[in-house]
Amino acid sequence: MIVSGAGLSAQSGIKTFRDHDGLWENYDVMQVCSTQGWEADRDLVTQFYNARRKDLEDKKPNPAHFALAELEKKYTLYNLTQNVDNLLEKAGCQEVIHLHGTLTDLRCEECGHVWNVEYDAQGEHDVCPSCESEHIRHNVVMFGEAAPEYRRIYEAIEACDIFVAIGTSGQVIDIVPIASEFTHSILINPKREEYVTSFGSHDKYIDEYFSHFIQKNAGEAMDELFEIIEGLT
Repeated sequence: MIVSGAGLSAQSGIKTFRDHDGLWENYDVMQVCSTQGWEADRDLVTQFYNARRKDLEDKKPNPAHFALAELEKKYTLYNLTQNVDNLLEKAGCQEVIHLHGTLTDLRCEECGHVWNVEYDAQGEHDVCPSCESEHIRHNVVMFGEAAPEYRRIYEAIEACDIFVAIGTSGQVIDIVPIASEFTHSILINPKREEYVTSFGSHDKYIDEYFSHFIQKNAGEAMDELFEIIEGLT
């Protein structure tokens, strides 16, 4: 079971908002990533996702994406990502579960149909191909609405023996309770996060949540990850 966050794609140049005081591409996150923001200014939110979609076009997978594609060939993998980019697919991953939606898709607000538009602006696809409604939107889950794919988290916990968290702070999806369900759990992150590691006395850290902690960037951690997994299987 893999749960990846923004740290997986950071090396590919995909910016995150949690490292920039709540700003994403100089936008207040709640303006462009919440239901309140969507209701207040749909044009602004649409323009924002149009720009993110276009920016994604020339982004390339990094070594971590390619490594997960290789891992998929060797093991039964539940590849759950919080990222809305398509870099895992570009790297060759066949079975990716996007917990927070997909940037390169649009969704009809009337019938729920989801379709791929690659890197086009929403205005180039202003009618639903299924029901012909003009009420369409981006296919990214916003703060304040349900994330239907979260059900796959519980499915993966039941089906898997090893849990790997890559580049996630644990602030959106709490990965600590997930790790507690596994005898073997691996955390990959370049820094210690308050939410996923605990402090001991005299400023010493105690890793009590994960059985392995690889303190490296995702792309640099893959050899060590493969070595640990091979030792466990």
